[in-house]
Amino acid sequence: MGGSMATSFSFIFFCYLVFPFLLSSDLAYAYEERGIAGSINLNYTHIVRTSSLLPSNVCRHSTRGHTNGRHLKVVNRHGPCSHLDQQKIQVPNLTQILIQDRLRVNWIHSRLAVNLGHESFQTSATTLPAKSGRPIGTGNYVVIVGLGTPKEDLTLVFDTGSDLSWTQCKPCVGHCYDQQEPIFDPSSSSSYSNVSCFSAQCSQNIKIGCTSSTCVYGVRYGDQSETQGFLAKERLTLTSSDALDGFLFGCGQYNDGLFGRTAGLLGLGRAPESIVSQAAQKYGRFFSYCLPTLSGSTGFLSFGSSGGNSNSLKFTNLGQNADHPSFYYIDIVDISVGGQNLNLPPSLFSSQGSIIDSGTVITRLPKTAYAALRSAFQQQMSNYPTTSPPPQLFDTCYDLSGYSTVSIPKITFLFGNNVNMDIVAEGILRVVSATQFCLAFAGNSDDNQIAIFGNYQQQKYEVVYDVAGGRLGFGAGACD
Repeated sequence: MGGSMATSFSFIFFCYLVFPFLLSSDLAYAYEERGIAGSINLNYTHIVRTSSLLPSNVCRHSTRGHTNGRHLKVVNRHGPCSHLDQQKIQVPNLTQILIQDRLRVNWIHSRLAVNLGHESFQTSATTLPAKSGRPIGTGNYVVIVGLGTPKEDLTLVFDTGSDLSWTQCKPCVGHCYDQQEPIFDPSSSSSYSNVSCFSAQCSQNIKIGCTSSTCVYGVRYGDQSETQGFLAKERLTLTSSDALDGFLFGCGQYNDGLFGRTAGLLGLGRAPESIVSQAAQKYGRFFSYCLPTLSGSTGFLSFGSSGGNSNSLKFTNLGQNADHPSFYYIDIVDISVGGQNLNLPPSLFSSQGSIIDSGTVITRLPKTAYAALRSAFQQQMSNYPTTSPPPQLFDTCYDLSGYSTVSIPKITFLFGNNVNMDIVAEGILRVVSATQFCLAFAGNSDDNQIAIFGNYQQQKYEVVYDVAGGRLGFGAGACD
């Protein structure tokens, strides 16, 4: 079977756009009226309109980024830029999102519940291990891809914490959930082929059995979602002029879980079966993305080169661990709040390590690190009234309904190689309701669990994965 595909495969990350506002004379007067103007240092403070932190129903397209490489559009599957039929999706509320996020984090922790030791990381370019890490759950952002010859457009979740890409396939002899587009029909594609059970690609990390000498795969995620079916090869279209032939993927015959109306998953992990590794010769194990905020703006994902303003990029080391090769390891050195370093003990992050993950929503910190961050944040937000926290995850919340403008202390992450990253205001507070805004970080149950740098704190930055070069880059303001 063979053929060609010619559709754009673009990623749109949508966001709720928040415009930072400078402290004008009117705002300064308002703060003096509240008696807090003297405590404001604009270098270490976000001054924002409270209304700009609230969700929006309007999709705005960013004019920044995705000027180079194979740039793709990405959307949040439940946001205003999503093309999925929201009336047919049971859109999760914040409590459900946080429960799903907790399940994902628990699964990551269970996979990495070993002493990773800082000495086990390799920060120079290395050959990717042959052993695959098990995927750990679904993400929040989707992409439209072309699959087959002639191509069929499919909406897939993309996830840096997962490796094997898959989609639902006819005839769905087991079970298929309801999805937006027609289910992929391999019998209609001239480029489809099954993978033999005797093939090297039918590895023990993917294979769960064989049927008529065809390799059968199976994946169960941390939230108990699952997919099973035939391991196959197909033509994957990225842009109108760019496609991958013989792309290894799962042709799902039994699929169930929290996938909404998407057609499956695109794995951006670093194991051999991920798109990053499969397309290494073409793209050099190099990709980047920018996650917009929740106000409906767009972002991008780019393969092969930086998609944003490369002049603003700062690179830290990107590590790996041979026992868990799927994940992207980073070196967190310290955290500052309002310009004041917490001076955290180096062992808090170095003993167990840290990873960056596009599918985890809220950043998880070692218990001691989170306690220090929370205390410093509470001290600098003492002028605002507190509220009882919601039942899930958050423990530091404020009633900001009486304020048109708020002053939020900047939270800065300090990475190796002297790379500092200021979390945008939208990544510091999470809106629970029109009257409740909560500190959008969480602590692990103890200091012996790996830290996870989540997608909520990555917003507006171009995050560059130079996997072959052992580097992770951050560039501010890539998708305002």
